[in-house]
Amino acid sequence: MRSEDHGNCVELAALPNAIAIRDSKAPHNPHLTLRPRAFADFLHQVKQGELPR
Repeated sequence: MRSEDHGNCVELAALPNAIAIRDSKAPHNPHLTLRPRAFADFLHQVKQGELPR
């Protein structure tokens, strides 16, 4: 999944047992890999505005 037309630069890849997240503008930098449940929890927190800005 790629962000479109918003100036964002995050790519997500569904792996067999994880979700990989990276900055598409810097693909050689380290990436973040989360288990599906942790990713779902993260999305829930984002949607609820529970994360600090």
